[in-house]
Amino acid sequence: MSVSPSKNPSSCAEPAVGETAALEARLGHRFTDPALLATALTHRSLSPHHNERLEFLGDAVLGMAVTDWLYGSRPEATEGELSRLRARLVRGESLASLARDQLGLEGLLRLGEGEMKGGGQFRASLLANAFEAVIGALYLDGGYLAVQRAVKALLQPVLEALPVSDDLKDPKTRLQEWLQGRGRALPVYEIRKVSGPEHHRYFTVACVIDRDGGEFVAAGGSRRRAEQAAARRALQGLGVEQS
Repeated sequence: MSVSPSKNPSSCAEPAVGETAALEARLGHRFTDPALLATALTHRSLSPHHNERLEFLGDAVLGMAVTDWLYGSRPEATEGELSRLRARLVRGESLASLARDQLGLEGLLRLGEGEMKGGGQFRASLLANAFEAVIGALYLDGGYLAVQRAVKALLQPVLEALPVSDDLKDPKTRLQEWLQGRGRALPVYEIRKVSGPEHHRYFTVACVIDRDGGEFVAAGGSRRRAEQAAARRALQGLGVEQS
C-alpha cells in the first residue's frame, strides 16, 4: 500500500539545507516533504509538533516490512524461528544501534535544552523511538516500497550475523523451557526496587527459582530488561550457561 505524500502544516520548521542529506542517502530516499523528516527528528521536549505520532506509525510499518522481508529471505525458517529473528531485529537495542551507527541520528535529533543537557541524544530508548519515527515519515513520503528498500539495506548485515537457532531465544524463554523440561515450576519475577525519575526508571528484579534453586537479582532500565538480566543470571547460576 502506498500513501501519497502529504504536506503537514503543523510540522516544525525544516532542518537547514543539507543537514539531513546524509540521512536521506542512507535511507535511499529524498524527501519531497522535508517537514515530515523534521518532525520525525523532533522530541516532545522541543516542540508540541513532535515525533510520537510518526513513531506510532513507524512501529507498525517497520514490523510489517521486517516480517515481509524475513518471510521471503528465510524460506527454510519455521514460524518460531521467524518470530525470534523479527524480535531480535526490531527490539529497542537493535533499533538504537541502527539509529546511531547507520543513520547518525545522534547528531540530528532536535531536543529541548534540558533533554540535551541530560544526554538525551545518546539515550537508547530515544534513539529507537526516533528510528521508528523516521520509518513512519519515510512511509508517508515514499510509500511502502521505500520502507522495504530501506529495511533491507539497513538490516541485511544484521540478519546475516544472526543464526537461526535456539541462541535467538531470550533468557526468560530459555530458563522457562529448561525448568519445564525437568518438571519444575516456572520462575517468579519480583520487583525489589524502582529508582530514578518517572521518565527514566531503573528496576531491580529478582528471579526466584523453586526447590531451593535460589534467587538471582539484576537491574535494568525497564522491568523487561531487568527480568531478562535476572533470567540470564539464573541460567548461569544453574549451570545452563557459562558466565
